Amino acid sequence: MNLSMYRGSVPVFLRGLHILDTLLDKAEAFEHEAGLTPGSLVAARLAEDMLPLSGQVQRASDASKLAAVRLTGLEAPRFEDVETTFAQLHERIAKTIAFLQTVDASAMDGAHEREVIVRAGKTEKTFRGDDYLFAFAIPNFFFHVTTAYAILRHKGVTIGKLDFLGG
Repeated sequence: MNLSMYRGSVPVFLRGLHILDTLLDKAEAFEHEAGLTPGSLVAARLAEDMLPLSGQVQRASDASKLAAVRLTGLEAPRFEDVETTFAQLHERIAKTIAFLQTVDASAMDGAHEREVIVRAGKTEKTFRGDDYLFAFAIPNFFFHVTTAYAILRHKGVTIGKLDFLGG
């Protein structure tokens, strides 16, 4: 059986977003139980030159929805990066999940051969669809999910490997 581009992307992103949402639930409970200032974990970073937890969630959201868009030609919903609370981050994840659930598997037919151009500032990189998904989009998505996990662990949230892997 061949792995379709859809199966290798949308379900993977959905699962990762659900896991990220659960991690945020645990972080919010920890913040309350530990008597931390509300929003302190949302603003927490691993290093000064890295994005805070909110930025990691925003980038995971963007990486997943943009991968679906680039592989299908669909139009992406635009989310402003303004989240400063757990409630707003949960809403961002929910909107991303809702969008991904609208992607029809057949929209990715032939996506493995589709040309995908990624622009970041003055840099432009061209990929074949399957190379884009497996060598860029998925690693980028999991970089941000993993960094969110690491921020929370670093700040003392009681989460472990099984929380990251999900049920």
